[in-house]
Amino acid sequence: MLIKLYLALILLLPLMGGLFNALLGRTLPRRVGEAVACGVIWGAFVCAVLAFAGFTGPVRMEFGSWLAAFDFQAPIALYLDQLSLALTLMITFVCGLIHLYSVGYMQDDPGHARYFALLNIFVFAMLMLVLAENLPLLYLGWEGVGFCSYALIGFWYAEEQNATAGRKAFITTRIGDTAFGIAIVWMYQSSGSVSITHLNTMGALIPATVVTTLGLLLLAGAAGKSAQLPLSVWLPDAMAGPTPVSAQIHAATMVTAGVYLLARMFPLIGGSGTVRAAIALTGGITAFYAATCACRQRDLKRILAYSTISQIGYMVLGVGAGALTGAAFHLLTHAFFKALLFLGAGCVITALHHRQDIFRMGGLRTKLPAVYWPFLAGALCLAGFPLTGGFFSKDAILGGVAAKGGPLYGGLLLLGLFTALLTSFYTFRMVFVVFHGEQENPLPPILHPPPEHFVLPSIMTLTLVPLALLGLCGGLLNLPSYLGQKGILDGFLGSIPGFGGGEQASHGGEIVLQIVAAILSLAGLGLAWYRYTGSRRAETLAREEAGLPGARFLLNGWCLDNLYGALIINPFKHLARFFWKQGDEAGIDRALDGLARLIARLGGLPAEWSTGRVATSLFGLAGGVCVVLAYIVWVTLP
Repeated sequence: MLIKLYLALILLLPLMGGLFNALLGRTLPRRVGEAVACGVIWGAFVCAVLAFAGFTGPVRMEFGSWLAAFDFQAPIALYLDQLSLALTLMITFVCGLIHLYSVGYMQDDPGHARYFALLNIFVFAMLMLVLAENLPLLYLGWEGVGFCSYALIGFWYAEEQNATAGRKAFITTRIGDTAFGIAIVWMYQSSGSVSITHLNTMGALIPATVVTTLGLLLLAGAAGKSAQLPLSVWLPDAMAGPTPVSAQIHAATMVTAGVYLLARMFPLIGGSGTVRAAIALTGGITAFYAATCACRQRDLKRILAYSTISQIGYMVLGVGAGALTGAAFHLLTHAFFKALLFLGAGCVITALHHRQDIFRMGGLRTKLPAVYWPFLAGALCLAGFPLTGGFFSKDAILGGVAAKGGPLYGGLLLLGLFTALLTSFYTFRMVFVVFHGEQENPLPPILHPPPEHFVLPSIMTLTLVPLALLGLCGGLLNLPSYLGQKGILDGFLGSIPGFGGGEQASHGGEIVLQIVAAILSLAGLGLAWYRYTGSRRAETLAREEAGLPGARFLLNGWCLDNLYGALIINPFKHLARFFWKQGDEAGIDRALDGLARLIARLGGLPAEWSTGRVATSLFGLAGGVCVVLAYIVWVTLP
C-alpha cells in the first residue's frame, strides 16, 4: 500500500505545484512560487527514493476508471518495474536541480509564475509517460510533454523567432505522434488490449507483417519525440527557450521519451529483424549526421543541441542492436552530463549578457572558474574520455553492436566509432574556443564587462557540482563484466523482458573496443587542441568565420530545412495560394458577389415604379387589375 501512495505522490506533487503557480503564482510573493515549484519536485524525488527502498518486484497499481466503452478499457493504472523506477529517480533528481538553477536564471523575468507552472507540469507529464501501464495513459503523458515543450520553447513569444521555434517543434513532433496514435489503435484491434505488459506477451501471436508495421510506426513516433532523422529539424531551433528548459528537454524529458518507448515495447516489436535493422540504421545515421553538424556550429546551445541528437542516436542504435541495458545506461549518464553542459552554458550566456556566439568568447577559464571545471567534467563525459561515465555507457552500446556482427551492424559499428571521434573533436573545440585563449573579436564595451562583473547567482553554480560528480562517476552504475562482477544495471534490469537476452561482446573484444574508443577520444581532443589553442587559434577562427568549403551545408544541418521547404512547405504554400486565389476569391467570392448584385438589381426594379407621379400609379393599378382579371378568367374557364 505504501508503494501505491508513493506512486500517487510522485505524480500529484508536480501536478499540484504546476496548478498552484498557474492559478496563484502571480498574486503571491515570488519566493513562495519558487519554493513550491522546487519543493514539489524534490518531494517527488523523496517518494521515488522511498519507492526504491521498498521495491521488491514489478507492481501494477490501479487508481480508478478512465476510458471505458464496450470492451475497451484503459484505467488509470501505473506500472513500476526496474526500468520505470530508474527513470523516475533520474527524472525527479535532475529536474529538481534544474528547478533550483531556474531560481537564479529567471530571477529578473516577470513571467516566473508561468515558467514554473509549465516546468512542473512538464515533469508531471514525463513521469506519467514513464509510469503508465497502458498506452492511452502513456500517450497522455506523451502529448503532455509535447505541449509543455511547445509552450516553454516559445516562452519569450514576444520575439517572433521564439514563437516560430515553438510552433516548429509542435508541428514536427505531431507527425511522429500521429504514427504512434495509429499504432495504438492497431495494437488494440490486433490484441484486444492496450495494456503494455499484455501487449509485450503477444509478439508471437500477432502476424509478423503486422508486428513489422507496428514497429515502424512506433519508430516514427520515437523519431519525432527524440529528434531522429528525418524528424530532427525541430531540436536545434528549440534553443530559443530559456536555457534551463533546454536542459530539461535534452537531459531528463521529451527527447528521452522516444528511446523509452522503443525499449518498453521491444518485447513486442523486437521479434522483427526488419524493425531492429530500421531502428539501428536510424540511430546510427542520426548520430553521425548530428556530429558532423556540431563540428561547424557557432551558437553554444546549438552545438549542445546537435550533440543531444547524436547521443540519442547512440541510444536508438543500442535498442536496434538489442543492447537495451546499454541504451538505458547511456540514457542515465547522458542525463547527468547533458544537464550539466546546458546549465554550464546558461552560466556562460548569462555572464556574457545572453551572447551565444562562441567566436565572440574566449578566456573564460580564469573569469568563470566555478563554471569551467564542472563544464570540463561534462565535456569529458560527452567526448567519451576514458574512465568517465560517458566512456563506459557509450562502450556498452558499441559492444552490443559489435556482438551482433554481420555487414549491417559491422558497418554501424565503424560509423559509431567515427562518430565518437567527431564527438570528441567538436566537444573540445567548444571548450577551447569558449574557455581558453583570448578573445579575438572583442565584444562591444557594454557586452564585455570587466572580470568583477562576471558574478552569477550562487545557486546556478552550486547545482553544477553534483551533476559533474554523477557524470564522472556514472560508469560505476554498470562497470564492464571483464572486471570480475556483473554490472549494477545488468543485474537490476536483467529480469525485464528484452533486457536480459541481448548479445554481449567477449571480454577480449570489449577490451579492444574500449582501447579503440579511448584512442579516438584522445585523437579528437588532440586535433581540437592543435586547431584551437596557441598560435593557430586566431587563424583557425578567422578561416571558419570567413567560411570554409561545405561549412554552410553543415551549419544548416545538411540543409534539411531547405529540403522540407522544397518538398513539402513550398508546394503546400503554392497549393494554398491557388485555392485562395482561384477557389476562394475567383470562385466563391465572385459567385457570392455576383448573386448579391443580381438580387440588388432585381430589388431595384420595383423601386423604379415608386416615382410619386399619379399617372404612374394609375398605370400600375390598371396593370394589376388586368393581371387579376386574367387569372380569374383562366381559373374559371373549363
